[in-house]
Amino acid sequence: MLGGGAALAQDTVTLGAVLPLSGASATIGEDQRRGIELAVEKVNADGGVLGRKLAVAVEDSGGRAQSAVDAARKLVSVSKTPVVIGEYSSGNTIPVGQYLQREGIVHINPGSSSPAIKTIGDRSFSTIGLDDVAGKFTAQAVYGMGHRKAVFLAPNNAYGQGVYSETKAAFEALGGQIVANLLFTEGQSNYRRELQRIAAAKPDVIIYSGYGQEAATINREAFELGLSKTPWFGIYLSMCTADSRPETVEGQMGMEVNYVGPDGAWYRDAYRKKFGKEFATTFSGYTYDAVMMAAAAINKAGSTEPAKIREALAALGDYAGATGPIAFDAQGQRKTQPYIVVSYKGGELKTAAK
Repeated sequence: MLGGGAALAQDTVTLGAVLPLSGASATIGEDQRRGIELAVEKVNADGGVLGRKLAVAVEDSGGRAQSAVDAARKLVSVSKTPVVIGEYSSGNTIPVGQYLQREGIVHINPGSSSPAIKTIGDRSFSTIGLDDVAGKFTAQAVYGMGHRKAVFLAPNNAYGQGVYSETKAAFEALGGQIVANLLFTEGQSNYRRELQRIAAAKPDVIIYSGYGQEAATINREAFELGLSKTPWFGIYLSMCTADSRPETVEGQMGMEVNYVGPDGAWYRDAYRKKFGKEFATTFSGYTYDAVMMAAAAINKAGSTEPAKIREALAALGDYAGATGPIAFDAQGQRKTQPYIVVSYKGGELKTAAK
């Protein structure tokens, strides 16, 4: 439980969160948890919600869909949370959101970008831009670098399929060509077959997205095969490189969340001050924004009833978030998302030279 302290249950408003704190995406899950921790501290320092302390009950999904749904069920039935934030992987977030929709609970997606998120229902909102937003930015960035012949590498799941489809459509509309689409099966011991197919295609650029130990394996094997000599462009580069050895991803470029404005700067400084380092991935900011927006909606609604929170959340308008301005469309999805092109240099991400 994050926040609340020794306060009595009736003096605390408790939200829920389902995160991958163990498994392949644990690095990202821990970043997400820290974002929640910072948000809870900020809300309580500013007076809490409805005159009460805010707390967030966090459950571990283990990175598995059924475990994620079970965790959400526990938060709803035991902790009685009116809002649940989660998960990270689209393949886990979608069933969690569908369960919460059936139960009438507000769902905030802080990390999944598959277009299928839009179909969950009117209780579901996203603080992250979906693949139509990210894919368009990626295509424009890669094309703007002069690349015309690309291969695409991503996991064969709801996320990978969505980001491939959106990036391909945008890149081809500009005049580029995806000469090979390699959606890989997760959990393989190695990815040399996929990497050898990439080498045979002789692309100008490798557009990829991945996470956890699988991304680390891909980056290591690509480095060993000499494929790092071909330009790489990572979609959410911090996610792609977080678990990789620095020498295997040196020089990669990619897109990232642009922590713009005073709220973004404050968040970076607050994270560094509390945890003694930069966040490993940018996904912590999305959970931070999710908690902050949920708290704002509860105060606006003057109630912890899910239906009233949902109405207030939809009516928040432009919210100044750590990850930039957030406004929801009619489907509860983030309308716009400020991104930036970055490069991996000397063990860290740096803004790419224009």
